[in-house]
Formats: sequence, C-alpha cells, structure tokens
Amino acid sequence: MRTTWNGSVSFGLVSIPVGLAPATKPAARQSDVSFRLLHRECGSPIKQKRWCPVHERDVESDELVKGWEVAKGQYVIVEEADLEAIEQHDTSRSIEIGRFVRLEEVDPIYFDRTYFLVPAGAEAQRRPYVLLLEAMKDAGVAALGRFVLAGKEKLCLIRPMGDALALETLFVHEDVKDHAEIDEAVAAAEVKQPELDLAKQIIASLAAPFEPEELRSEYRESLRELLEAKLAGQEFDLPAEEEPAPVLDLMEALKASVAAASKKQQAVSDAGGGKKKAAPRKRAAASSRQ
Repeated sequence: MRTTWNGSVSFGLVSIPVGLAPATKPAARQSDVSFRLLHRECGSPIKQKRWCPVHERDVESDELVKGWEVAKGQYVIVEEADLEAIEQHDTSRSIEIGRFVRLEEVDPIYFDRTYFLVPAGAEAQRRPYVLLLEAMKDAGVAALGRFVLAGKEKLCLIRPMGDALALETLFVHEDVKDHAEIDEAVAAAEVKQPELDLAKQIIASLAAPFEPEELRSEYRESLRELLEAKLAGQEFDLPAEEEPAPVLDLMEALKASVAAASKKQQAVSDAGGGKKKAAPRKRAAASSRQ
C-alpha cells in the first residue's frame, strides 16, 4: 500500500514505525467525473484570470500575497515566510499518543479524513504494531494524539479497524457547530407512546446488517450513463419525479409505513431467501435517437 507520510507512533516508550496511506480515493469527496468550463459557442476551455479592479489589469502570481480581512475592505497582509515560521516549528515524524478514550465517546462529527496506518516491512518492527492493535481491541479504546502533516499540526484518533489501525484526522472543537438551538427546538415537542411503538416497528422491520457494498451513488452511476449516452450520440431520458403524498396525520402515516415496510420485507424474503437485495434505481435507460 502506497504511503504519503512515514514516521512512527509513540506509545509510552515504545516507538512503532508506520506509514500513512489515504483510506479513500482522491475523488471520494466528489463525483469521479470532473468538468471544465467551456465557451458554448466554440467549445474552448475558459481561462480563469486574476484581475485587479484598481489597476484594471491581470495580476501575475508573483504579485499576489495573502490577506486577512479584519474589517470591510481592510486587510492584514501575511507573508509566506510568516506562515512557514509557524508551520515548520515542529518537523518531527512522530504521532504522539496523549491519551486513550472509549471509541463510542467520540462523536463522528469530529472526523475529518481517514487514513490507514501501514506497519513497517520488517517482521520484528510489525510486532509492536500488532501489540498496540490487540491491546486497544481488548480494552475497547481509541488513541488520541497529534502529529505534523505537510507542515501543519493535526489532531488525530487512532482506532482498530479489523486487523488494521485506522487514523482519523480530527476537527478542533471550535470548528464544530453547536446544536443547542436544535435541542431547544425539539425539547417542547411531545411524542405519544403509540406513535413511538409504531416508529420502533418501522425501525425493526428495516433493520439489517451493515453491508458496505450497498453504499452506492445513484447520481454517480446516472452521470456516467448520461456521459456515455452523449458520447454515443444518444438521448438520456429521466422519468418524471413522483410527488410524495402530503402527510396529514402522523399516526396514519406511521401505520402506512409499518404496512409498507412489512410488505417490502416479505417480498425481499421471498425473492432472496431472506437476503436483502439492492433496490433497483428509478431511472430510464438511454434510448437511441430515431
């Protein structure tokens, strides 16, 4: 597995040599298709220019500088040397574990990006990696730490993932929005016991083991088919959107949902011997131009 960072994990006085490998593909946060802006008339790619409205001319890259806006139209200029002095104050290649916490206590909202910690090649160097992995599994904990990546400090959480260690870079607390406003809004809402019982029935009827293979992007698949159809000179027709029926009564909607979920579960059981199958996508196939 190709690593983008190599160093070690400090576990007490034990140093574990590891590499850092992204756990997701580069395009994982967006569609796997990228677009360019074109001039509709001639199909030429549009060039983005840096324009100074004061001097009324294009500005070259060596004329640019970063600025922090402190008031409307007022900026504090920050030179690259200023940033480098802060970023490079720590050039260590070590992930320092500060404490161990229960994994369930860490809300996933703090997770930024996932990496795999890749053990070193030599068998003797892999032993402390396995030791930490097994000890964390047995204790049911994850490790909080920090390290420097690309000149910037990163907070991280190391957790067991199967027979590997995964590292999550973390958002700092001040970057996560507070949800007190939502808590206050729902505090006054009352739920009746019969409604709660029906809601639990719906949940139970839709409960199933987590299967990563079912995590599919219908948008991404449809986008590929759209582009392939256009490339082949074909039309791509989408079905009309169905307007959902308005919910007039919560209890009636819950009862209807329970009935629909039970019917769906029975159909899946009859078709696949109880194994859940992916629902077909509601879209029309590309049709050739006549």
